[in-house]
Amino acid sequence: MGPRTLLLVMFLLAWLGPLQGQQHHLVEYMERRLAALEERLAQCQDQSSRHAAELRDFKNKMLPLLEVAEKEREALRTEADTISGRVDRLEREVDYLETQNPALPCVEVDEKVTGGPGTKGKGRRNEKYDMITDCGYTISQVRSMKILKRFGGPAGLWTKDPLGPAEKIYVLDGTQNDTAFVFPRLRDFTLAMAARKASRVRVPFPWVGTGQLVYGGFLYYARRPPGGPGGGGELQNTLQLIKFHLANRTVVDSSVFPAEGLIPPYGLTADTYIDLAADEEGLWAVYATHEDDRHLCLAKLDPQTLDTEQQWDTPCPRENAEAAFVICGTLYVVYNTRPASRARIQCSFDASGTLTPERAALPYFPRRYGAHASLRYNPRERQLYAWDDGYQIVYKLEMRKKEEEV
Repeated sequence: MGPRTLLLVMFLLAWLGPLQGQQHHLVEYMERRLAALEERLAQCQDQSSRHAAELRDFKNKMLPLLEVAEKEREALRTEADTISGRVDRLEREVDYLETQNPALPCVEVDEKVTGGPGTKGKGRRNEKYDMITDCGYTISQVRSMKILKRFGGPAGLWTKDPLGPAEKIYVLDGTQNDTAFVFPRLRDFTLAMAARKASRVRVPFPWVGTGQLVYGGFLYYARRPPGGPGGGGELQNTLQLIKFHLANRTVVDSSVFPAEGLIPPYGLTADTYIDLAADEEGLWAVYATHEDDRHLCLAKLDPQTLDTEQQWDTPCPRENAEAAFVICGTLYVVYNTRPASRARIQCSFDASGTLTPERAALPYFPRRYGAHASLRYNPRERQLYAWDDGYQIVYKLEMRKKEEEV
């Protein structure tokens, strides 16, 4: 071995010595980390085993309690069904007793109701109405009700256009608003996210109350003009009727309603000053004035010009009235109590004089949530579209000839 080879061997031995020492320390470090990891894994396994045992014990304790709770729930459900059956039977008995002992119809007790001069305005007053159709039906009873959903606030209106598309739904939420929802069909309105399916129509002036009406492609509603009710101006206690074209979204006509000293016609619906209605005969308005602050007034309107054709002072009281509608020229007023109870048609007024109060049926409405904020009659379907404390309800009506006995 030469001198150079010897020097190379000595250099390699000197360099490998420290490297072997570093590897030895690295192996020892890895062994310590693995040992610590094994210890932690063993602790986790012990804790998992302990938790699994505790869970089994908890499950064993809860199973009997769940069985007892299930039995109690079934007992409560059976008791609730029994109570519901008793309530339904009691309601049927009450309805039977009310049918056998009907409430007295409204009668004319004040000369001013039928013979007074009435409020000033256009059109004939308290003259017999000449029917323009052969409609001669009246309500026999409220046959059934269907709760569609809950949409919006406690007061509002939903309806169909009796002269327009049969499926389209119009919803006007609130007593002072300027945006109406239009749904293409009833199914879209009943969806959970119904507002997404609706188109929005904004009117130029906010409506007041829940007396709006959709008729023949137009939205008829009352607005409070400057100086209107509460304004203190020359138009104190007057309202302006607006005829709004829903397709073109323009105001076609407007007119100040020809009655002075307007007050809310319904004692339980203080925000509504004029309630518009439609039936087989056309367009009507229900209102009240300071001149006779105890009874309702009825007016027949021209849907083209908004002119008042005829006016009547009815015997129907304002007190405890919550809503009204018109069928075949007959006004039906629905009454309730301030603590919301079951509503009842307790007064009717036939402008044509065919149906006398003694021959009119006075049916109750089925149990509901609160009180009607609005009722809209659809002559094409013979149904009522009701807004009750934010719930939208459909009432099916059973009809009879006005000449038939109750």
